[in-house]
Amino acid sequence: QVQLVESGGGLVQAGGSLRLSCIASGRTFSTYVMGWFRQPPGKEREFVSSITWSDGRTYYADSVKGRFTISRDNGKNTLYLQMSALKPDDAAVYYCAAYAARGYYSSADYSNPRRYEYWGQGTQVTVST
Repeated sequence: QVQLVESGGGLVQAGGSLRLSCIASGRTFSTYVMGWFRQPPGKEREFVSSITWSDGRTYYADSVKGRFTISRDNGKNTLYLQMSALKPDDAAVYYCAAYAARGYYSSADYSNPRRYEYWGQGTQVTVST
């Protein structure tokens, strides 16, 4: 059973930084794609970033490019999202997610929440002005 547990959310001032973590367990994730999504209040869940666990290929939403960095630590089975230059629009519940690529990697899938099989419970990020 795959489990994803996020942490690191909180309150930060606009312009500040925050690092989210997601501990993954229950599988060997070498063939998985891991992603971060967020859901602002009253809005739909949206893609933030993804990474292929095997070779670390990254993909970002335009809204976070240059400000957010996704990474993973294979030894710790942990996914990270380093967020910098935070804006009020970044405030949301952030979710860690994963799916088994099964050898098929497509950029069209990376940003599609329906492609992801497993989800964490979410962590709240609040950005004050």
